[in-house]
Amino acid sequence: MPQQNSRASQTASGQHCDFDVIVIGAGPAGENAADYATRQGLKAAIVESELVGGECSYWACMPSKALLRSGDALRAARRVPGAREAVTGALDPEAVLARRDAFTSNWDDAGQERWLRSAGIELIRGRAQLSGRGLVQVADREYSARAVVLATGSTPVLPGIEGLAEAKPWGTREATAAKAIPPRLAIIGGGVAGVELAFAFATLGSKVTILARGSLLGREEPFAGELVAQSLAEAGVVVHQDTTPLQVHRDEHGIAGLQLPGGSLVEAEEVLVSTGRRPEIGNMGLEALGVDPSRRLQVDDTMLVAGTDWLYAVGDASGRSPLTHQGKYQARAAGEAIAARINGTGVLDAPWGRHAATADHHAVPRVVFSDPQIAAVGLTERQARDAGLQISVIEHELGAVAGASLHADGYSGRAKLVIDQARSVIVGATFAGQDAAELLHAATIAIVGEVSLDRLWHAVPAYPTISEIWLRLLEAQRFG
Repeated sequence: MPQQNSRASQTASGQHCDFDVIVIGAGPAGENAADYATRQGLKAAIVESELVGGECSYWACMPSKALLRSGDALRAARRVPGAREAVTGALDPEAVLARRDAFTSNWDDAGQERWLRSAGIELIRGRAQLSGRGLVQVADREYSARAVVLATGSTPVLPGIEGLAEAKPWGTREATAAKAIPPRLAIIGGGVAGVELAFAFATLGSKVTILARGSLLGREEPFAGELVAQSLAEAGVVVHQDTTPLQVHRDEHGIAGLQLPGGSLVEAEEVLVSTGRRPEIGNMGLEALGVDPSRRLQVDDTMLVAGTDWLYAVGDASGRSPLTHQGKYQARAAGEAIAARINGTGVLDAPWGRHAATADHHAVPRVVFSDPQIAAVGLTERQARDAGLQISVIEHELGAVAGASLHADGYSGRAKLVIDQARSVIVGATFAGQDAAELLHAATIAIVGEVSLDRLWHAVPAYPTISEIWLRLLEAQRFG
């Protein structure tokens, strides 16, 4: 157990505090904030009203990817002669759900609680409210700390469609924790969660319909959504883009009907709403501290909330990149920054410093676990142009490299680099293809390290791997 700093339990005025830092929310971001503060000798507590491990462990990242993996493996086998002939059966939904349950520990957080104890972090069960500067109220007890971290995650947003709330739709929690596969599933939303769960449930036997307000994966390069829409259609999913239901109702038999513009009707046993989330920072007492919870929190790169010297926000609560890995990254910076301030060792908050979450602005990696996978980091072409950068763009067919053709028969995909011409560095990269996520970290390193294209030329990809796409992209840049 880490050696705790005895002087850190005193405020600047000498007043005793229960803890150096209290973290509200025991998801991945909260756990990392508490852990990194504790590693620097601070006394930390974490408050959780649900399961230790948070949304990612029980209702998002882990169960959704477990639901997807079996179908991915089956399709991969069918794309390789020899393996294809060995696949004689269909997917077993019960086995897939059982594997999903194992990854969520059957929604039991005893293992996560043991980890907190091993890390020297005190767990406080209950719902927290801020009752003053450095004060956290849980049930009938008030705790004090020199710093408080909001790691409260986010909550889904229900669109204002007539009858939708009354139809009792699923959110992503209900979908990832489903005990049975509905014969028909209608998904409202064409973003990451909607696309991933469409693949998962279609593979498990549901007849799936997606209703996307715009194009699929509209925040990524256009070819990403186009390739995914084509693949969904091949999997039997009906995709309606630029479509929002006018009305939703359930009949006396429990069947949901979604009325579409133009008069057509989509019927399904279950309706999944995946149209976005908002930070969960309401009803926490922020108003009394002069912070408006209806607006996005303003934080600096140490994740300190503007106008305070003790309140921090990480993960979805910060209003920054709503991705588990970015929340953990922010929390690592915040935990160590808190310790540096309390211990008086100095805060390194310059860009790319030890206590600065600089990558949130320049190099956010993201993966859609669809088929094909969509893996991207940094800026899209549109974002780069909107930022006023003078850019060049390189694209190449991913299936044209030898490693990809060996990987799967008929491999197809796309790769794209966005290059800042003034600095001759990559500012954005997108890969679409089977297992393309494994290409992403090289691009992330290139962007974070601001590696020049001339130096990248000497990063020789092993042959025959899909990473040979890097050579092809650089050749296209060099020779036109």
